[in-house]
Amino acid sequence: MAAGGDKIDYVFKVVLIGDSAVGKSQILARFARNEFSLDSKATIGVEFQTRTLVIQNKSVKAQIWDTAGQERYRAVTSAYYRGAVGALLVYDITKRQSFDHIPRWLEELRSHADKNIVIMLVGNKSDLEDQRAVSTDDAKEFAQAEGLFFLETSALEATNVESSFMTVLSEIFGIVGKRSLSSTDGQSDGAAPPLAGKKIVIAGPAQEIPKSWACCQSS
Repeated sequence: MAAGGDKIDYVFKVVLIGDSAVGKSQILARFARNEFSLDSKATIGVEFQTRTLVIQNKSVKAQIWDTAGQERYRAVTSAYYRGAVGALLVYDITKRQSFDHIPRWLEELRSHADKNIVIMLVGNKSDLEDQRAVSTDDAKEFAQAEGLFFLETSALEATNVESSFMTVLSEIFGIVGKRSLSSTDGQSDGAAPPLAGKKIVIAGPAQEIPKSWACCQSS
C-alpha cells in the first residue's frame, strides 16, 4: 500500500450494489480496514471509504461507495453511479430472492453508469454453505451470459474479498492503459472531499464488457 504522502496516479470509483442485508458494508469494511462486525447495522443513504494500492508501479486510490439496498433510497442511488468505473454486484448465497433481484440491479447499473464499467458478480456469505439457496453454477451461468466476473466471498472469513476488488481494479487499470481516456473533475454534489489524482471515466464508443472476461471462480 502506498504511503499516505505519496502521489496518487489514479482514483477509481467502485460502487457496491445489491439488496439490503447481503453484506455489502461488511465486504467494504473487510477490504478497506480488514474488519468485520457481527452487529453491523443497515446502511443509511450512502457511505464511502478509500484504500490506496500499488498496481504495476502506479498508486491507485480505490474510492469504494456503499449504498443502502432499500427501495426508499432509490433516488440517492442514481447520483451514486455517476463516475463509477467498477461495480460489485452482491447477493447473499443463502437468500434466493437477493439473487433473483440481480438482473434488476444490473439493469439499473447499466442505465446509469458508463457502458464499459467493469462488473464483478459477488455471491457473499460462502461460509454458510449449509444454508445455500443459490448454486454456484447458477451464478456462473448468469455471469457468463452477462459478461461479468464472478466470485463467491465470505466477509466473515475474509475469503475472496481482496480478490474481488483487485480483479476489478486491475481490469480497470488495464483498460486505462489500452484506451483513450478522459479525466473528469470530482463530484459536485459534495458527497465526498476532493481527491488527488485523475478520476477515470471510460471514453469512446459504448460497448459491453466482453464475455471472455468472465471469471468464474468460487470459494
